Amino acid sequence: MENKTKGKSHLTFSERNKIQGGLANKKSLKEIAFELHKNPSTISREIKAHMFVKKKGRHYSRYFNDCSYRNICNMHYVCDDLNCVKESCGHCGKCIYICKSYTKQICERREKPPYVCNGCPKRGLCDLEKRFYDSAVAQQQYQAVLKNAREGIAISHNERDFLGDLLRPLLRRGQSLHHIYINNKNLITVDEKTLYNYIEAGVFDDINNLDLPRQVRYKKRKDPNYYRLKIDKGCYIGRNYECFQSYLKEHPDVPVVEIDSVEGLRDETQAILTIHFVNCGLQLGFFREHNDAQSVIDIFNELYLKLGEEDFKKLFPLLLVDCGGEFTNPELIERTLDGKIKTKVFFCHAMSSYEKPHCERNHEFMRNVIPKRKSIAFMNQEKTTLMMNHINNYTRKSLGDNTPYKVFEFIYGKEILKKLGVKYISPNDILLNPSLVRY
Repeated sequence: MENKTKGKSHLTFSERNKIQGGLANKKSLKEIAFELHKNPSTISREIKAHMFVKKKGRHYSRYFNDCSYRNICNMHYVCDDLNCVKESCGHCGKCIYICKSYTKQICERREKPPYVCNGCPKRGLCDLEKRFYDSAVAQQQYQAVLKNAREGIAISHNERDFLGDLLRPLLRRGQSLHHIYINNKNLITVDEKTLYNYIEAGVFDDINNLDLPRQVRYKKRKDPNYYRLKIDKGCYIGRNYECFQSYLKEHPDVPVVEIDSVEGLRDETQAILTIHFVNCGLQLGFFREHNDAQSVIDIFNELYLKLGEEDFKKLFPLLLVDCGGEFTNPELIERTLDGKIKTKVFFCHAMSSYEKPHCERNHEFMRNVIPKRKSIAFMNQEKTTLMMNHINNYTRKSLGDNTPYKVFEFIYGKEILKKLGVKYISPNDILLNPSLVRY
């Protein structure tokens, strides 16, 4: 019978009790995993993460000695205790801390699954170092780690420096934080309350409450450690995924364009905006120094000016985006600088990347060039365009062994490709590894 793993990632206290009981009953990790509907590697990691060591001798001895020579030792009075009545130092436990010949013996059974001594039949007669798994201890350690992970302020050094450089000169001019936030909303990736919390917590070394015109008059509020992302939920009204599905039912022939951001390391502010045309597989990339709402708005305004009204509306009648902070001002993406409607924006559900799978799947090609958990700070627009040109000229089986470049050219024409800066790359010249943009 196949063992199916559940979607939960955290073990519960009752599951930890079952692990301890399984170890005591000498069950294998595979048997324990099958009972809990988990992967054996999950059980293995749990035991290794929370097992603890006990240095205890045999049940009839109060001394612990795990020296490899303890059974053949002929040495006496290593500890200078002339009143010792032991036959040799090997029958005592004091010598392991001072004897120069001491060599630790490790149980070979302990180095392979299940890694602990819970169900070992020789545990009472063993005088080596022992490891145990206890569900109560494991649960306490888990809760402590969980608590520590949720404490503190989730802001990178680069984000802190960027916000500090933005706020500092404006506060020095006597502007209030509210005034700064309202007029620079698209550059600030957190909400106004979070800015006050950052200043209260001393995130910025040279900015404090004395720099705020009215803050020093207020009493300190309770529980100032509440931080949240800047998400204006009003932007979802009429633009959620259900509205997107309803719109497609009414307009089934409208081409969908999926939008996302590719980021590097967590402490970096740089990001690449990707625009994926579902009907042909072609994807555009735009490098941005800051992953904020204003940079996205600027990109679509530039595309509108470059393409013209007719071509822009033909290419971008409908945009599907995720719930990232860079998309929280959809109204300015939808409208031109003079207020005309140029496109429609709809949002996927939070944490539901499968609702725009084409864009996410195409990111795999980008990850061949820029691996995950690697910096993208070295990138620029020229390198991003080069990378996307190679990806867009890569043959796809899903397109009938055609390339996104050829399919896009067939649907929209070569002139629009030129306006977008998309170039043809010969099949044998395609390069999809990090050396494409590293040199």
